[in-house]
Amino acid sequence: MPASSNLSGWRPRAVGLLGGGLIGGGWAARFLLNGVDVRLYARSANTVERVQKILADARRAYRRLTLVSLPVEGSLTVVTSVADAVRGVELVQESVPERLELKRPLLAAASQAAAPETLICSSTSGLRPSLLQADVDHPERMLVAHPFNPVYLLPLVELCAGQQTAPEALVRGAEIYRAVGMYPLVMRKEVDGFIANRLQEAVFREALWLVHDDVATVQEVDDAVRYSFGLRRPVMGPVQGYRVTVAETSARRAMERFAPELKLPWTKLTEVPEFTDAFLDKLAEQSETQAGKLTIPELEQKRDDCLVAVLQGLRAQGYGAGETLALWEQGLRDRLPQLTSGSGPLRTATGQITSEWNAQDTESHYPQLFGIATENLLRYIGVDGEYRSNNGGYRLIEMHLSYLRELYAGDCVQVLTQILGADDMCIRLLHVLTREGDEEPMVTGEQLLVHINAGNGHRGPVQGHVRERVLELARLHAELPHPERENVRLR
Repeated sequence: MPASSNLSGWRPRAVGLLGGGLIGGGWAARFLLNGVDVRLYARSANTVERVQKILADARRAYRRLTLVSLPVEGSLTVVTSVADAVRGVELVQESVPERLELKRPLLAAASQAAAPETLICSSTSGLRPSLLQADVDHPERMLVAHPFNPVYLLPLVELCAGQQTAPEALVRGAEIYRAVGMYPLVMRKEVDGFIANRLQEAVFREALWLVHDDVATVQEVDDAVRYSFGLRRPVMGPVQGYRVTVAETSARRAMERFAPELKLPWTKLTEVPEFTDAFLDKLAEQSETQAGKLTIPELEQKRDDCLVAVLQGLRAQGYGAGETLALWEQGLRDRLPQLTSGSGPLRTATGQITSEWNAQDTESHYPQLFGIATENLLRYIGVDGEYRSNNGGYRLIEMHLSYLRELYAGDCVQVLTQILGADDMCIRLLHVLTREGDEEPMVTGEQLLVHINAGNGHRGPVQGHVRERVLELARLHAELPHPERENVRLR
């Protein structure tokens, strides 16, 4: 049975990871930060250090990615045997190097030690699952779940069944990955390289030829992608991207117009230049020049920050991977702690202060953070899409901010929210922003919300279970202390 259910899938209690490299470490971060316990098997002596570094990068990215409170982190247990990694888990994720002679015996050993119902997945980027199933016990529960680096940020996971994979295994896998914020793409057919890698490597091959033939440098090839069609890719894939470049109303007629052009010998297709010493030296020298003074860790952080910005932009539009991000955040809200007697303020938002927060437009950031905290509270008391459609919702009509103490770039913060008062029509909230691990208020925000009817848009009483939840929460919060208010401006 699932440990946690919501609209975005169900979250396992524990997973077993086989391999702690770049992909295995990314999986560890993805699961741990979603509150899933991880049992990690890896033979390399520096595995723990590498995984902890990836986990630190993921924490940093998530603080920028979402202001919704994350669950309590799962526990990381490093084990010395495959059997210890797979016992008592609901999912096994294999992520060792891309060699069949390594993967097959490892998957076989995992299948022998794991419970028969445990899902077993491989992160292989190109090997067909039927090849991997050969020695697996209960092969009907084995499939490929191919992610992309960084696993903790990029949402796509390609699910590919082998000849012996049961359809329900794909369904279960999709639910698990969706619950930790991913977008499972279930393949129709088994094929080497799956979908995304076949497309990605076709571009990479052509890029290599352009550098090999001195048509362009590494920098020029990458710039050609970054400043043109690469910017379209988060919104439109290659087929739709071509479709909208012509004025034809018929998709068939539009595609027909490209047929003659695609017959021209523009690309090398599947040919790859020989990796001679001279060619490798050229690639290395140009790549080092392109990186400039940035180290690999600095490049990884720049990559993560840019991906966060793209994902947040897509979320604002409710499109593509942004829709997946919004669905994951909805699942996080659904898992906010349950109301209990004597409850304190609710932890409704978290984040990290960036340098932009202390710029001239600093006043816009705190209302945004408190707005997200308010939305999280409303979700918590039951104001969801169904309630809004049938009964209405709350509208903000008044807000007062108090800036009490300095915050600095890099500070990790949380918002604690309590209800100062509530009746059938209104809620008065107090949001208190603190540094994580510090009880001193840094910024406070008081908000007055009024309930608006769905039908006529006029003020009206809150209904049903939402009324019960908000009044009960107000009762529990009535005895909580209120922080002192000072109007000290941030500099």
